[in-house]
Amino acid sequence: MMKRRTLLAASGGLLAMPALGPAIGQTREIVIGLTMVKSGPLKTPGEATETCVDIAVSEINAAGGINGRPIRIEKFDTGSDPRQAATAAQKFARDDNALAIIGPFSSGESAVAFPVGERLGIVQISNSASQPGLTGNFSYAWRLTEDEGKQFGRLLTSLSRKGVPASRAEIMFISDERISNITATQFYPGLLRARNISFGEPVSFQYRTFDVAPQVTQVMQRNPEVVALAATPDGAGKVLRELRRQGFRGRVIGSQIFADPNSVELFGPEGEGMLIVAGFWWDRNDATRAFTRKYAEENARRGLTSKRIPHHSDAQAYDIVYLMKQAGERARVTGEASRIAAERTAFRDALRGISFTGVTGENTCFDAARDAELPGFIIEIKNQAWSLFDSFAADTCA
Repeated sequence: MMKRRTLLAASGGLLAMPALGPAIGQTREIVIGLTMVKSGPLKTPGEATETCVDIAVSEINAAGGINGRPIRIEKFDTGSDPRQAATAAQKFARDDNALAIIGPFSSGESAVAFPVGERLGIVQISNSASQPGLTGNFSYAWRLTEDEGKQFGRLLTSLSRKGVPASRAEIMFISDERISNITATQFYPGLLRARNISFGEPVSFQYRTFDVAPQVTQVMQRNPEVVALAATPDGAGKVLRELRRQGFRGRVIGSQIFADPNSVELFGPEGEGMLIVAGFWWDRNDATRAFTRKYAEENARRGLTSKRIPHHSDAQAYDIVYLMKQAGERARVTGEASRIAAERTAFRDALRGISFTGVTGENTCFDAARDAELPGFIIEIKNQAWSLFDSFAADTCA
C-alpha cells in the first residue's frame, strides 16, 4: 500500500505549530522527504518514525527553521516494499524539489533506494537500515543507525564480562525478512565462531508461520545455553513463547532487529531474562527523558497507545531532522528550486566531518562509509520491563 501526504507540521493530532516570526512566515520552505513504513510487515517497528520526525520539525520550525526558512515534510509510505522506496526517492527528487530524504527505513528498502538517490544526487539518511556495507559504494547514502554486526558483537562481549553461560548457542531467524536472514546466516555465525561459541545450522521460519513448534523442537534437541534470534518483534514473540513452553531456561539474545521497548507486553512473562542490544536508551539523561515524554504524549494523541517508549529507530529519526538542520545551516541552503541541485551537493558535503549531538549520543561522527558511530546499550527484560544491563561507548571516527 502506498500513501502520499504533504504537511507543514505533524499529522495525526500534533499540537498546532506556534506562530512563526515574520522572517520564517514569509520565506520559501525547505522540503525534506520522509520515506516511512506505516503498513506492511515492518509496520510495528516503523510506524512511529513519522511521530518523531513531526515532533522535530515542529520544534525546529518554532525556533526559526533552517536558515530562517521552515521545513516542509513530504511523506511516502512504502508499505514495507523496497520497490516503493525507490519510487519515493524519485518522487521527492523530481516532483517535490526536496533537499534531502529521511529514510528509507529498512535494509531491504535502502539496498534498492540508495542507488536511485545516488543517480539523482540527493542525500538519503536511513534511521533503521543496519545491514553492514549498505552505504559503502555511494556518496549520497548515509545512516544514523549502528551496524547490526557491531551491536551483536557488543552483546556477546557483555555476556562474557557479565558471566552469562553461553558456550553453546543456536540461531533462529525469519527467512523472508532481509536483515533477519542476513544477520542469522552471515553475522551471527561469524561472531559466535570468533568467541568459540558452538552452534548448529541456523533454523528458519517465515513471517506467516503460525506454529513454530517444529523449529523450536529442532533447536531444543541441541541443548543450547542461549538462543540467538533474528526476527521482527511479532516473530520473536512466537518463538519466545514456544521455547518456554518446551522448557528452555537459558537466555534468548538478539541484536537491534526486535529491540523494541514496546514489545515487552507482546513477549509477556516468556520474555523474562531476554538480552537485546539497542542504539538508544530512553533513561540516559534529561534530554532522552524529555524526548520520551513528548513521544508518548504525541503517540497517545494519534491513537498509537502502545508506543510509550522510543525504539532506537524512533530516536534516530528524531535526530536525523536536527542533523539535517545542522548540515543545512553549514551548507547555507535556501530551498530555492533553481538552486536545488547545487544545494543537494553542498548539503552532502556539509555532512562530511560533521559532529552531531542529539538524543542518541554526544559528538556523533560518521565513518568513511557514512555510517554513524553510535553507542550500544545491552537491555535485559526484567519484571516485564526494560532494564539497562550493560553499555558501550560509541567508537571514534578516523
